[in-house]
Amino acid sequence: MSTWGILVAAAPVAAAIAAFGMVFGAAASALIGVPLTVAMSLLVFSGTLQFAVLGLLGAGAGPVAIMLTAVALNARHLVLGAVLRPRIDVSTPKRAGLAFFLIDESFGLALAAREGVARVLSTSGALCYGAWQVGTVLGVLGARSVAVESVATAVFPVLFIGLAALTARDTESVIRTVAAGVLVAALTLTVPAAYAFLPILAALVVALPGRRH
Repeated sequence: MSTWGILVAAAPVAAAIAAFGMVFGAAASALIGVPLTVAMSLLVFSGTLQFAVLGLLGAGAGPVAIMLTAVALNARHLVLGAVLRPRIDVSTPKRAGLAFFLIDESFGLALAAREGVARVLSTSGALCYGAWQVGTVLGVLGARSVAVESVATAVFPVLFIGLAALTARDTESVIRTVAAGVLVAALTLTVPAAYAFLPILAALVVALPGRRH
């Protein structure tokens, strides 16, 4: 995949990440101030962890609880890295640099790539990193809106289904992923209370046994 192709494939995911970055920037700046908000996004670059830390801080949690949460949430990267490691033929220092850009979205794109996995990981990861920083700054500047948050919430799980669709190798798999995406988007907008269960529902739609060939 060319660099341009990687950027095109990662652009929708990056747009959703920027929207969530706006929400984080607005919420975090009110709690911990602008400098720490921007520094957290620059150094941590993990939406899941950053939102979790905000919740813990808001609840009055101490450093130990925050550190344990960070370890628990980021433990999955050991598995993600182990999956990609055999497909990344670069030096140890370069692998260490790539690890910073190993997020769920860049992992999905890299896993689907037939070649140039390291380049896919670095390019898509860098684009997502930039989007998160831009979103954070816009949120700090007061650009948060209910409309942006609602659209991001609806689109984000669909984008994960799209990443899974990149690995589809037959028509039936493509149909399943499209159906899952439409179903998740519709239910997110019409039944917000079901949002936490939608990834499981989407997985069931995609994983149901198909026809035997």
